Amino acid sequence: MTDFQPAKATAHAYMTAFDAALPTGRLQALQAHTTADYQWRGLHPFHEQSGAEAVIDTFWGPLLASFTALQRRETIFFAGLNDCDGQASTWTCSMGHFKALFDHNWLNIPATGKTVMIRYAEFHRIEGDKIAETALFIDILDIIHQAGVWPLPPMTAAAFVHPGPLTNDGQQLGQQDPAEGAKTLKTINDMAANISNANEILQGKSDAKPLTPHEELALTWHEDMAWYGPAGIGAVFTIDRYIAQHQQPFRRQLADRVFNGHVARMAEGNYGGFFGWPNLTVTPTGGYMGLPASNKPSDMRVVDVYRRDGDKLAENWVFIDMLHFLNQQGLDVLARLAEVPRS
Repeated sequence: MTDFQPAKATAHAYMTAFDAALPTGRLQALQAHTTADYQWRGLHPFHEQSGAEAVIDTFWGPLLASFTALQRRETIFFAGLNDCDGQASTWTCSMGHFKALFDHNWLNIPATGKTVMIRYAEFHRIEGDKIAETALFIDILDIIHQAGVWPLPPMTAAAFVHPGPLTNDGQQLGQQDPAEGAKTLKTINDMAANISNANEILQGKSDAKPLTPHEELALTWHEDMAWYGPAGIGAVFTIDRYIAQHQQPFRRQLADRVFNGHVARMAEGNYGGFFGWPNLTVTPTGGYMGLPASNKPSDMRVVDVYRRDGDKLAENWVFIDMLHFLNQQGLDVLARLAEVPRS
């Protein structure tokens, strides 16, 4: 039985110190909790950074200068061995919102002076008592929406502040039953295998009898599943609405889907998740997110965080680097924001 408590303590020690530090002390706090060869991944336009100083200069410094009184409101936290490297590395995952005041423009997004809720998912690879690698996903397009700017056509699903788990038990702070984590990971992997099988059938690469979309999803999802997708797509509730408002547009309007694998995938207790860099490469054929065809293969960097209830998945929080995905198709959302007239 692997003891994840030291790794979780390391991640939370960093979050506590970093969140409490004054602006001038953020670099010192990050350096104190990371390795000398620390690697960081963030969304477009930040991408990959090496070393604590580059992370502060590129991402955290500008963010904290624009969003004052930043407060982490964590709703899910778990750790696990990485299923992508033969369980050689240990990762943690923290998910929730950063609550802040949007006081100064950021990335050409106009400040509102009002409260903003920034969705985040943060993965850390732990080495000893240090963080060696981080992937931090935030929903930048959702921040743009909260600023009152809608650069894309209407979403197929709903927009709101995404809640934490229905069961209010997402912070796995204590030691969890390893059998439960193994069950969660298997359920996630089974769900992903079902998607791969359906994809092969759709592309004519398999002669297996196709299941209906509902039959496929019901293998690993509860009927009243909750899927909290990124801005640009939105959130859905129940299998049937998931099919109508996300799955069918995704499958019908994105061709040549290629799965590139994950960087980290793990589970603990009833919670699990993964991220890729990128997970998928797809070709928009027209209509997806209300946009015309680009016919350009474009990468999707994706985070999925899950809650399992019994033998099936019940809730799923999803992040996609939408700005990167759109930028590859020739739509630079941040550059267009600079052209928006300011009153």
